[in-house]
Amino acid sequence: MPSENNLGTIIVTGASRGIGAAIAELAGARGFSVAVNFASGKSEANAVAAKIVSAGGRACAIQADVAHEEDVVRLFETAEHELGPIKALVNNAAITGGFSRVDSVTEKTLERVMAVNVTGAFLCAREAVRRMSTKHGGSGGAIVNISSRAARTGSAGEWVHYAASKGAIDSLTIGLAREVATEGIRVNAVAPGLIETGLHAANGAPDRLQRLAASIPMQRPGTPKEVAEGVLWLLSPAASYTTGAILEIGGGR
Repeated sequence: MPSENNLGTIIVTGASRGIGAAIAELAGARGFSVAVNFASGKSEANAVAAKIVSAGGRACAIQADVAHEEDVVRLFETAEHELGPIKALVNNAAITGGFSRVDSVTEKTLERVMAVNVTGAFLCAREAVRRMSTKHGGSGGAIVNISSRAARTGSAGEWVHYAASKGAIDSLTIGLAREVATEGIRVNAVAPGLIETGLHAANGAPDRLQRLAASIPMQRPGTPKEVAEGVLWLLSPAASYTTGAILEIGGGR
């Protein structure tokens, strides 16, 4: 059952499936009112919101492409109007751009990956800070960015472009955390490793998890729920002295 405490509104970007959906559902169970953001996949996002509501929580699905400034502003304004003041943000929306070596990657792929993964995270963080920072009259809050172990491994031969975008997320996390540390906002990141989602099949490699399992010290991929638990810990008062951290959830890989 959801917590009886109303923790305020949380926006989870890219929450229609996979890790984002798991985060949204757990946030609803823990007492947040959840704005389930999606770019496409309206029926899936509505299903996530409906699941939260059926469990006794509050939620609504909001379409917005985080790569576009006007969409991000509308996302925050709609979430506030429908659910109340923003207290937390999870920057989860991201794309891989597909498998490609650096010597084959296209300008179009690079532009779209950076627009969604990096520009989108910056724009959402900007809107969150404008609402939560004590400097702007807010009462504080927390941001968790979803990075990736790829930022450290580099993902050679697969998607260095995606890995580079997640390296930017790590820098955003550390820099913004220090920038707003005295303004009531904590900023952290979670860096998942190989996780059981539809991402691998969607990129044309349905056997990727099985193929790479032996490279994981724990000898198995993780689950979206395991990532969500890390995110909700970072959002909670239990992590009150944690900011600028990048929590690796990758089974030791």
